[in-house]
Amino acid sequence: MFAFLKNWATCRGVRRNNAAGVVVEVYGKPECHLCEEAKAQLRRLQRRHGFTLREVDISADGRLLAEYGTRIPVVWINGRLACKYRVEERVFLQKLRASR
Repeated sequence: MFAFLKNWATCRGVRRNNAAGVVVEVYGKPECHLCEEAKAQLRRLQRRHGFTLREVDISADGRLLAEYGTRIPVVWINGRLACKYRVEERVFLQKLRASR
């Protein structure tokens, strides 16, 4: 029965830990509603796809704050730009798969 569930999950696109070794970073700062939305969405995706999620507070780093200012959130996958402002799930997952 468990084999059936595993096969069903794979066919339905539900996979766990298929992005092991992948690091997703989200650059943002406190009191940014777009950042909070992006982080919440990334946490949901993390549970399903098993990547490492790192949150970077740009307000704690003068260089990052000067570079990004209000142009946040910015999401990186293994050091490559994945998305800005909003996380479009379909696009994010394509980039996540490509990063393996």
